[in-house]
Amino acid sequence: MDPLEDARRYAVITDDALDSLRRLIGVPITETVEPWCYEVSRDNIRHYAHGIGDDNPLWCDPAYAAAGPHGGIVALPSFIFPLNRVLSGYVGGLPGIHAMWAGANLTWHDWFRRGDDVEVTAHLKDLVEHNTRFAGRAIQQIYHAEFRNQDGTLVAEGDSWCFRIERDTARELGTKYDAAKAREPYRYDEEILERIWSLYKAEEVRGAEPRYVEDVKVGDVVPPIVKGPMTATGFIAYAQGWGGLYIRANKLAWKQLEKHPGLGLANGVGIPDVPERVHWENDLATDVGTPAAYDYGPERCSWLTHHVTNWMGDTGFLRHHNSEIRRHNPVGDWMTIEGTVTAIKADTDGTPLVEITQQARQQDGELSATGVALVRLPSRG
Repeated sequence: MDPLEDARRYAVITDDALDSLRRLIGVPITETVEPWCYEVSRDNIRHYAHGIGDDNPLWCDPAYAAAGPHGGIVALPSFIFPLNRVLSGYVGGLPGIHAMWAGANLTWHDWFRRGDDVEVTAHLKDLVEHNTRFAGRAIQQIYHAEFRNQDGTLVAEGDSWCFRIERDTARELGTKYDAAKAREPYRYDEEILERIWSLYKAEEVRGAEPRYVEDVKVGDVVPPIVKGPMTATGFIAYAQGWGGLYIRANKLAWKQLEKHPGLGLANGVGIPDVPERVHWENDLATDVGTPAAYDYGPERCSWLTHHVTNWMGDTGFLRHHNSEIRRHNPVGDWMTIEGTVTAIKADTDGTPLVEITQQARQQDGELSATGVALVRLPSRG
């Protein structure tokens, strides 16, 4: 007997749906929603950078960038997300089952440069079943994507994954957020706000001064950055630069729901609307088992890479980044990202790579996300 029979409002994961999805592993995705950005333009780069709160002039100031090592504007590494919605979490199969973006393993071979026209190929790579505190049974859905410029050159590639969960199970039986739900809402006063603002004031952007690999040693601390306090406004600011997954208006919203009927969830006045509302509507967020509206997964991955690009400077290059999301960041939280140099390794061509291990923690010390970056720095030799 179904223990949630009287409480069920949403779809369940079925073996038939899983079998159908499993047959798509390795099959190129030929029909998907178009990306937010086809082109690497000045405005697209700036909008994305501002969406994550990154004011590095290398992305945003043409005069500054023209005098730098690239001769013009380049895109921040996390600009990979508005170039493809599959990598960003637009998952297929399992209709009506909630998706939570949970991490990425990305490699860059070159910069995305202003003027590039990017083409992406993607496929479902694997399905892995888990038993979680958040929602019991969860299906990890892993995708692989490759990004080529107008010359056919592979600029970046990597995997990302979402966890598919049953909303009713997460809401009624999930235990991951029991403590968070029992706590009083986090309240801000001038002292707390000044602490956060002081971290913003102290944020270091290395910029034009090279950081040489010879000057880096294991144990070096990467200066921290802060993100938050989390607000629905901040999440929407990110969606403006990234494009979101399902945000559509009027006729385009109707066409999307016609094509994907399981996508529409009735809002408070009975209008079928998209599940992406969990990022700005507390009612729907709590319906899927979280304490409140929460941030986007690719947004948090982008915060981790922002931490690294601040440190490496204009002459550095982010070669690889692996991120893992460990919990949601609900409205009202704030977090600090810290990092340490943990190794000096060699790239495939023998050039040194600096390994940086990152942790992002909430105001109460709870682990929010982890990251491991490999950075190529210039050499004095």
